[in-house]
Amino acid sequence: METENNQLFKVFKRAVIQWFNLRHDQADEEQVINSITRNSDFVGANLWTLIFAILIASIGLNMNSTAVVIGAMLISPLMGPIMGVGLGMGTEDFDLVKKGIRNLLIATVISIITSAIYFWITPLHEAKSELLARTTPTLWDVLIAFFGGLAGVVAATRNEKSNAIPGVAIATALMPPLCTAGYGLATANYYYFLGALYLYCINSIFICISTFLIIRLMKFKRRSFEEHVQGRKVSRYILLTIFITILPSIYLTYKIVNKSLFESRAKQFVEEQFQFDNALVVSKNFSYDDNPSKINVLLIGKRLPETLIDSIRRNLKTYDLGNAELLVRQGLNSKQEIDMEQIRASILNDVFRHDSLKVQSVNQTNKLHEIPDLTEELKALLPGFRSYSASRVVENYTDKSTDTLILVVIGTNKPVRALQRTQLNTWLIERTKSDTIKLIFE
Repeated sequence: METENNQLFKVFKRAVIQWFNLRHDQADEEQVINSITRNSDFVGANLWTLIFAILIASIGLNMNSTAVVIGAMLISPLMGPIMGVGLGMGTEDFDLVKKGIRNLLIATVISIITSAIYFWITPLHEAKSELLARTTPTLWDVLIAFFGGLAGVVAATRNEKSNAIPGVAIATALMPPLCTAGYGLATANYYYFLGALYLYCINSIFICISTFLIIRLMKFKRRSFEEHVQGRKVSRYILLTIFITILPSIYLTYKIVNKSLFESRAKQFVEEQFQFDNALVVSKNFSYDDNPSKINVLLIGKRLPETLIDSIRRNLKTYDLGNAELLVRQGLNSKQEIDMEQIRASILNDVFRHDSLKVQSVNQTNKLHEIPDLTEELKALLPGFRSYSASRVVENYTDKSTDTLILVVIGTNKPVRALQRTQLNTWLIERTKSDTIKLIFE
């Protein structure tokens, strides 16, 4: 039995190795090296293609058009020199590494200058969401670049080329950060410039590192170092580069996650604790970066006593907001900085919410008292039955009182006796679950 289990395990192991074998459909090593080396060059067509792609991406960011930005990423030839550097490191070909770095620096400088010229000329200088998204890199950008690079180099080493390379170009997004850096330079906003340049460096370095790892994993032939010590130096430089690149992104990710959690808890706190019949929250904002973090609430309506507000403050710990400061303003005066758009939106939102609840309540009531289809039953109960209609109506009286009832109009081919009318009226009250039925025969 044990021997049989061992055999099954070996079969399964061989199958798994076969499934994940990178050498399956691998292109010839020289062919891969020549292809990546050729794409590392930035002269002639590649250089013009880069400039056109940068202009398209800049226009897309300026127009806040995701589709245009994606198009620019697909055109961009920037993946070539980055993968060239990774290949050179993996095969210990330092001539290729130097060539890749030189071409990448040339491409980067030309891209930033082209983008800066565009943003300097364009009359639209407002930073839209597509542009702002490239100013604060996080750990997730590191992971995207790393896994995207792995997918890209695996695709580049295949005989059959797939759509992975265009997908990697979109996922790792090398073009938008360069354009954002150009925008920061054109508008003298160096926070945008440095943030976008850092994101570009993250993408470039981790695509390069993932290329290096796959090339080593696939055991491409290496050029020998003159000294073994030099090899160890290169490994240390790679590790140091990874550490220096990833450390700020970890810190930024930590801040972003904490800010998101704080704002989520603060929003829940305000929604649950500030529910009053005679007072309305018309403005709320949360300041995580302040020390301490602040929750600002503006109320209009009946003034709340300080004892009640203090009681609400004590509930901050329940929402894991013990270190936050709650600031409550009541009423409006000219000395306060008030966002009237936010107040208007808050009031409209409150009105919409109440209207929605009212409509929902009416719909639920109507559903509970929905009039069933009576066609087949009336056929059986009433000889000569031809048609019927039934609807809820409001009956108004001379004393201005009203009553809601169901009006049923039945068409028959034969006269209906008084006893039948009474019996049918009683049956309809029971069948429709209604208090009052008004029955008319045609």
